[in-house]
Amino acid sequence: MKKINAPLIRQRADPHIYKHTDGYYYFTASVPEYDRIELRRAKTIAGLADASAVDVWRKPETGKYSKLIWAPELHFNQGAWYIYFAAAPSMDIKDKLFQHRMYVISNNNPNPMIGEWTFLGQVDTGMDTFCLDATTFTHNEKLYYLWAQKDAEIEGNSNLYIAPMITPWRIAGAPIMLSKPEFDWECRGFRVNEGPSVLKRHGKIFITYSASATDENYAMGLLWTNQTADILNPASWTKAAEPVFKTCYEHGIYGPGHNSFTCGENNDEVILVYHARTYAEIVGDPLWNPDRHTFVKKLNWDEQGMPVFGAPSDC
Repeated sequence: MKKINAPLIRQRADPHIYKHTDGYYYFTASVPEYDRIELRRAKTIAGLADASAVDVWRKPETGKYSKLIWAPELHFNQGAWYIYFAAAPSMDIKDKLFQHRMYVISNNNPNPMIGEWTFLGQVDTGMDTFCLDATTFTHNEKLYYLWAQKDAEIEGNSNLYIAPMITPWRIAGAPIMLSKPEFDWECRGFRVNEGPSVLKRHGKIFITYSASATDENYAMGLLWTNQTADILNPASWTKAAEPVFKTCYEHGIYGPGHNSFTCGENNDEVILVYHARTYAEIVGDPLWNPDRHTFVKKLNWDEQGMPVFGAPSDC
C-alpha cells in the first residue's frame, strides 16, 4: 500500500526551513493570526514538529508594518541572521491589492532563538507597489534578493524580480523581472507569480515559485539556468510551461506551494518544504482559513539532473 504524506506542522503556511552550520534546523512560517514572527529549531526535521516556538518579533499596533505579517524567511547572510517578511499598514485593499511592502530584522547572536532582533526597516526596490515573499541567495560570492512585486504596467498581482544586494538589507540597481503570469495555470483566480525559492544542483540554478489563487488552483512552477550564465539576464532563464507540483485530488492534498528547500540529515538529500490544505471547500475568506499545513518530502532527480517533484501525496 502506498504511504501518503502527512503534515509535519499544522496551521503553518509559507514554511521556511534552514539547516545551519551549528547542526540545527530552523523553522519559520506565517502564523494564522498574521501578528508575529516565530522561530523553532531542532536537530532533525521531524523534531521541528514538537519543538517550542519562540516569538522573536511582534507587529506594532499601528503604522506601516502593523498588519498581515506574511511569509517570513530566516537567512544567515554575511555573519548575521536576517528575517525578511512582508507587512501592510492596514487591511484596506487599494487597486485590487493589499498594501504590503517588504521589511527586514537582524540578529548578531550566534543563536537566533535568544539574541536581540533589530528592526532595520523596509527593503526599498525602487517600485512603490505591492510586494512580498523575499528570499536571498549567494552566487559567485555575491548576495542576491529575489521577490514578488506588482508592476502597474503589467496585468496581474505580482511578477518575480531579482537584484544584487549592497548589504543584506539594501539592493543595488533596478529590479530585473524574471517571470510574469502568462500560462493558464498561473492565472486561475488571480494572475500570480510569488513565493520564489532557490536551489543550486548539478551545475544549474533552479527557482521554484507559486502561481494562481491560494485554493486548489495553487501550484508550483520552475525556472532554471546554468550556474555559469548571467543570472541577471532574463534571457538566460528557461521557464517550464506546465506546473511541476500541483493538487493531488486522488489523495486529497490541495494547493501545494510557497515552498522552500533544505538539506536532509545526511546533507546529500534535498528536502522540499511546502504548504497545502487537506480539503478543497474553504468556508469564508481563504485569507483567514488557518488550515494550510507544512509538509516535507524528498526531492528526486532525473538523468539530466532536473528535479522530479512527484505529487504532494508522496512521502
